[in-house]
Amino acid sequence: MTREEARKKAQSLVAQMTLEEKASQMKYDAPAIDRLGVPAYNWWNESLHGVARAGQATVFPQAIGLGAAFDPQLVGEIADVIATEGRAKYNAFSAQGDRDIYKGLTFWGPNVNIFRDPRWGRGHETYGEDPYLTSRLGVAYVKGMQGDKDTMKAAACAKHFAVHSGPEQLRHEFDAQVNKKDLHETYLPAFRALVKEAKVEAVMGAYNRVNGEASCASPSLQKILRGEWGFEGHFVSDCWAIRDFHENHMITSTPKESAALAVNNGCDLNCGNTYLQVMKAYKDGLVTEETITEAVTRLFTTRYLLGLFDGSEYDSIPYSEVESKEHLMLSQKAAEESAVLLKNNGILPLKKEKLKSIGIIGPNADSRIALIGNYHGTASRYVTIQEGIQDYLGDEVRVYTSEGCELFKDRQEDLAYPGDRLSEAKIVAENSDVVILCLGLDETLEGEEGDTGNSHASGDKTDLLLPKVQRDLMEAVASTGKPVILCLMAGSDIDLSYAQEHFDAILDMWYPGAQGGQAAARILFGDVSPSGKLPVTFYNSLEELPEFTDYSMKGRTYRYMEHKAQYPFGYGLTYGNVRVISAEAEMNGEEFTICVEAENAGKIQTDDVIQIYVKNTDSAFAPRNPALCAFQRIHLKAGEKKSFQIPVSEEAFCVVDENGVTRADGTHFVFYAGCSQPDERSFELTGNRPVEISWDMLDK
Repeated sequence: MTREEARKKAQSLVAQMTLEEKASQMKYDAPAIDRLGVPAYNWWNESLHGVARAGQATVFPQAIGLGAAFDPQLVGEIADVIATEGRAKYNAFSAQGDRDIYKGLTFWGPNVNIFRDPRWGRGHETYGEDPYLTSRLGVAYVKGMQGDKDTMKAAACAKHFAVHSGPEQLRHEFDAQVNKKDLHETYLPAFRALVKEAKVEAVMGAYNRVNGEASCASPSLQKILRGEWGFEGHFVSDCWAIRDFHENHMITSTPKESAALAVNNGCDLNCGNTYLQVMKAYKDGLVTEETITEAVTRLFTTRYLLGLFDGSEYDSIPYSEVESKEHLMLSQKAAEESAVLLKNNGILPLKKEKLKSIGIIGPNADSRIALIGNYHGTASRYVTIQEGIQDYLGDEVRVYTSEGCELFKDRQEDLAYPGDRLSEAKIVAENSDVVILCLGLDETLEGEEGDTGNSHASGDKTDLLLPKVQRDLMEAVASTGKPVILCLMAGSDIDLSYAQEHFDAILDMWYPGAQGGQAAARILFGDVSPSGKLPVTFYNSLEELPEFTDYSMKGRTYRYMEHKAQYPFGYGLTYGNVRVISAEAEMNGEEFTICVEAENAGKIQTDDVIQIYVKNTDSAFAPRNPALCAFQRIHLKAGEKKSFQIPVSEEAFCVVDENGVTRADGTHFVFYAGCSQPDERSFELTGNRPVEISWDMLDK
């Protein structure tokens, strides 16, 4: 069904409703209209990395891990699986008459906000700090979820529009001040791509204001979204964001005024209850029936596109699709692709036959919570890092374990002294040939305001350090002199300077999903080579960053940073040694391509990611540092050489000026083709430099 056909059906149905009935459909928990055969529908569902909050489902790695995989095809496959499981659950629930929250087909993901500051607790819901990477993965997610059949498989939602990335504590009252260049160069490109390329069905507004206007009632943002980009889907508020208009932003005085302001500025659906005031606003002349009718027509257009009234080819998807074997294998594959090897002195991969004993230590070693991040479903089985290694080794190697410390509390047992597990951790290390030290965070320490246990920071981080008890544990284990492999599970930048100096290897697993333990074991023992790349910068210190509430990009992220990173964006080691040995640029008609020859000079086959960065050397409006403009995940056997054609879009030749206008500017460009950024720190860590390609437009 085309959108035009769905809209005509929606118009016909909405025309039969009374004004009160129309207004009732503008809340997320829309009631039934029995006389018209309209069932109740709850619009609120979550799907960040699997169908969430509605029972059993495949739990994939958290979004930041999917960002680290640099693999749009993988993200598209995952989104398709989420839609399949969502349909299977919807079919089963609706057959039971269950139309509760989290059981519909309108999923509020992906989160394509830019992870501009490592303190932001919700950063791990995103694909990282780069607009280009975020847009490629976001487009793949939306296309995978919505499908390309006559009926939309499930509806995706781009959130949170726009300029939204903390602080969590201030989000209900905060006014994000952003200049036009940063708005159009950094904060909007992913949303634009999801609307124009992927035809995302919904967009969710943010809590904060943007340059004085509430995101969920912003004439300026709506002019861009529906005017410049031609968005035709529906717009939904973040949950209870419209209530903030009169309670926190103080831009209205009453709920009635807040409802009218939102409806009149393009917000069709209210996650919250302020739209209970829509009829009062109408009676007081604050909103017209025509405006209400248009909002409801958009909502029912989505329901018709999903086949919720006329039936669809997806109605027969059985419940057996939920957490099927194939889906679990895809989750494991995603965890394997997302792991980033930050350091390896040669200790990895481990050789099982050379080990008599292994120690697994740390609060995240046997933690299910550390597998899943936030906005997650419920797996039927979780494989922790400890369990994955135990299963992998069987009875062939003795495994010793110790929690070592609590995640952040100073003791495990209330009556014990502080550090009551440190001696056990040292004993385990002393009895082991090698130690796997599992540290990090989980959703109780970094996440959304109100959902985390660190109420003092409302889900954000106050620094880049691991909790002190974990730092003490690192020192205790290091003091034994045994080889240590740090297995980090966190969704953001962590200061790893101590581990870099004292440990033999560092593997960042993010929040790897329910199959994370199996993936970790296969990586640690060399069944698969790590191949993820950092989707965020790991800074040496917060002191080099602007204040958290400063939304200017100056000094932020790899594109504008002025200091050397601890670990750079795009960095990640493998068990092979892939390098680009030659590269040249070609223009064939309208298509610009970087032709790359890559070689695996190592002894182990591996995936890797060829990354293309561009530096406009002429324009004053270009980012300070080379910016990612193309990438491709590849696989090379040991010693293999192979050529790859990597297309680069015309946007690589454009800049965004101070007025927010994207335009061609400059004539000389330098492209860099390699497996990392062309920065000095990446060279120090990898020993390889990308190949440099000059391109002068005047010569072409």
